[in-house]
Amino acid sequence: SRNTDGLIGAVANVLRDRGIELMDSTALLQPLLAAPGGLTRRGPTVDEQKDLEFGYRMADAIAGLDIGQTVAVRQQAVVAVEAMEGTDEVIARAGRLAGPGVSVVKVAKPRQDMRFDVPVIGIATVRAMQDAGASALSIDAGRTLVLDGDAVITAANHADIAIVGRPVQAVDAHE
Repeated sequence: SRNTDGLIGAVANVLRDRGIELMDSTALLQPLLAAPGGLTRRGPTVDEQKDLEFGYRMADAIAGLDIGQTVAVRQQAVVAVEAMEGTDEVIARAGRLAGPGVSVVKVAKPRQDMRFDVPVIGIATVRAMQDAGASALSIDAGRTLVLDGDAVITAANHADIAIVGRPVQAVDAHE
């Protein structure tokens, strides 16, 4: 398989065969992992929360198939799905297709291998959301890195974007 898990997993297996064990890439980055609950001043509206909850099922499904980790939803309809282009491109496409009010759901894979390919958001994610008119973002708590977290939250608050950390149960992907 030439997907991310297949390629990086094969490298990890070769290294393991040579006595090198890869560690969880977030082991030294725990403070950067998203916390559960509301992360911004504003929480999702009732309609945004409905979109996020709808989006969880869709995002979890595509992540489980290793297609992507992000979906954009508006009025409980998926308007954009991530594949290889990355989160910011999905957000931009969703804004073009559905206009303002898009909600974005970014998840970890059901058996996310925390040694590599960990979901990440940063200031560029907030800027992409602002440019697209997206209004809410959900990320998986404890399984998503928030780079430059204070700046991300400040920018989201300034743009009136709600960000929440969805509590999830982690599963060890390389047991």
